[in-house]
Amino acid sequence: MAHHVTRREFVKRGGGLLVGFSLIDGSVAPRLLASTPRDSQAAEDPSAPPDSPSRLDAWLRVDPDGLVHVFTGKVEIGMGVETAFAQIIAEELDVPVSHVRFVMGDTAQTPDQGGVGGSTSVSNGAKPLRNVAASARAMLLQAAAPQLGADPAQLEVRDGIIINPAHPATRVSYGAVAGRADLHEILQVTGAGFSLNVEGAGTPKDPSTYRVVGTSVPRVDIAPKVLGTFRYVTDVRVPGMLHGRVIRPPATGAHLVRVNDEPARRIQGYVRTVVKHDFVGVLADTEWGAIKASQAVDLTWSEPAANLPSHDSLYTWMRQATPKASRQTLPHGPSTSAGAGDVESALSLASSRVEASYEFPFQSHATMGPGCAVADVREGQATIWSGAQKPHALRKGIAELIDMPIEHVRIVWVEDSGSYGRPGFEDAAADAVLLSQAAGRPVRVQWMRADMTAWGAKGPAVVCDLAAALDEHREVTAVRFTSRAFSGGEILYQPSTGDNFLAARLTGVPNTSSVDEFVSWGGQTPAYAFPNVQSIAHVVASLYDGPSPLRTSHLRDPEGPAASFAVESFIDEVAAASGVDPIALRLKWIKEPRAQAVLQAAAEKAGWQSRPSPAGHARNSAGDVLKGRGVALGTRNGTYVGTIAEVDVNRRTGALRVTRFVCAHDCGLIVNPGALTRTIQANLVQSLSRAVHEEVAFDDRTVTSVDWRTYPIARMADVPPTVDIVLINHPELPPGGAGEPSSRPTAAAIANAVFDATGVRMRRAPLTAARVKAALA
Repeated sequence: MAHHVTRREFVKRGGGLLVGFSLIDGSVAPRLLASTPRDSQAAEDPSAPPDSPSRLDAWLRVDPDGLVHVFTGKVEIGMGVETAFAQIIAEELDVPVSHVRFVMGDTAQTPDQGGVGGSTSVSNGAKPLRNVAASARAMLLQAAAPQLGADPAQLEVRDGIIINPAHPATRVSYGAVAGRADLHEILQVTGAGFSLNVEGAGTPKDPSTYRVVGTSVPRVDIAPKVLGTFRYVTDVRVPGMLHGRVIRPPATGAHLVRVNDEPARRIQGYVRTVVKHDFVGVLADTEWGAIKASQAVDLTWSEPAANLPSHDSLYTWMRQATPKASRQTLPHGPSTSAGAGDVESALSLASSRVEASYEFPFQSHATMGPGCAVADVREGQATIWSGAQKPHALRKGIAELIDMPIEHVRIVWVEDSGSYGRPGFEDAAADAVLLSQAAGRPVRVQWMRADMTAWGAKGPAVVCDLAAALDEHREVTAVRFTSRAFSGGEILYQPSTGDNFLAARLTGVPNTSSVDEFVSWGGQTPAYAFPNVQSIAHVVASLYDGPSPLRTSHLRDPEGPAASFAVESFIDEVAAASGVDPIALRLKWIKEPRAQAVLQAAAEKAGWQSRPSPAGHARNSAGDVLKGRGVALGTRNGTYVGTIAEVDVNRRTGALRVTRFVCAHDCGLIVNPGALTRTIQANLVQSLSRAVHEEVAFDDRTVTSVDWRTYPIARMADVPPTVDIVLINHPELPPGGAGEPSSRPTAAAIANAVFDATGVRMRRAPLTAARVKAALA
């Protein structure tokens, strides 16, 4: 490994075009990378390191066989992002989608694009890929032009074959010309992380010419998942690897007093117990040995340092607690926009008022599989295999956690069981890192269901109080919105610091990276342009300033479902008080044409009959089952969603059944209609689950939701028999987010349908049968 070759020499010898950080397989430890000298690039740009996003060859590689390898900091968490990216690359390069391969989220090989979050994977992550593919295409044509005897602008490409149209038999493949192409262009870089973009000499195609983008290409990951050949992070194995389990405190704020591992020594395969402050882990040669040993270790804990409020008194506690931070989230004073005017005067002069309060619980990520990670920390290097959705941020956090230079830490992203925020995958990685560091050997940590449901970070509980003023004509003159919520940033959504991992907290490291996240009118909700609007948001301090099982972080569409549940339910209440159709009221006060369009499209598909709610027969129908329909609007970062739910409500048992969803969705340019439809369908089912079933239970000591019985989720029987998706395509617009927006209006649409069926308002989620029955009593 003492010899040095330039990147250009390597490409020539290999016969292919290297446009990537490294060809080394992801399973190889970073010490091998560290010992392999980087190629010289003085001939290109000495100021740009080989892994800089300013280099075209940091993004793409063309092999002699014509396969295109793409390197991206974005990752696939189950919504078809990899397939969408493959379509975009194939479109710009004119190659088959099947010829595109990805390396995703490996910090040694991919640029830092922030990872995945905020439904921005395609909307932001596709831009640099589209630009580098266009630039690579231009350079490949430039290299082929002399051989084909034509100007590059005259050449055509079909399935990776460059053709001279004047002499169709004269052709050459990308693979054949790749070794001669100079793809070392220095790109113009703007932004960083999620907003990173690069531009080169190539000009991307006009969307009107697209042939691949906009078609329903089958997802590249489905077949291997169905056939059982897909490699998840749970399948990672490293030579010499141990298995680890971490034992959590039995109560919030309990501290370790005594450890007796003598009983564990009798477990076959037991290696050792690792103790650091309140962090306790066991190591064994096998996973079963680690499980048994974790159950056998005799631990003595102190009494808890603080008692949690009772589960039943949570919302009262939130309203009575002194806010940690407060903010008026809209301007208050003369203006022409929503957020203007004198709300207090309008309320005091109102002919009538509508007032209501809404409550949304702590919720668990409840991923179908608990998190898993493998860490190899030794000889001054660290490699971590993890499914966390922000690998480059995780690299920074792990480096800080173990006080290691960041260039010695490598995260190899391997898909886990889906990730929407911080479900615990980062915490599993930190567990594995601390155990591996102590053992001096690779360690695999597989969380169990109780780890994930009880100890994974929670989506924050939210309470919202609203009031509206109506004049003598029952027209809305003012709305006041007040929220109180635990912060979705108590555990920072970017795992880029070493202080907010659960393992770090248990070792005594204070959390100094938390931020306040406010729930606001027009932020997580539609911005209805009433004449006077006031929005005041309060952040409630965490229940325990330490390693609590109720610490809060991002869960899919942070605070969006909770805030939209309140606002969209309240808009329905205002419509009922005004005696107008719920969609008509929304169309009157929402000003964005695209928002109006999704409401109208959903109504048309559903066969919506304009009338006020509730249905006239609601309380007088014969029989146990009442039927109703409800609507809600969702807006998120330029994506617009209109959802209609139809429900059956059994007035004797309170059982609620969603019988139909209609969802109209506008996220700009549609890359893959089939994949988008399935993403929306999955969003609807998951958000139905959160609306009807999901709530974290706890007592004064700890979380008691530890399994699927104590934290139920939607089952197949809950899935509506009819789910209609209406896609509104805007090819003239860039693609927007689709991973989260349709999660936003679901709970309100269901609650409004329950009101339409029964005449009873449900203002606390989830809408369990017991709560519906009690409301109907």
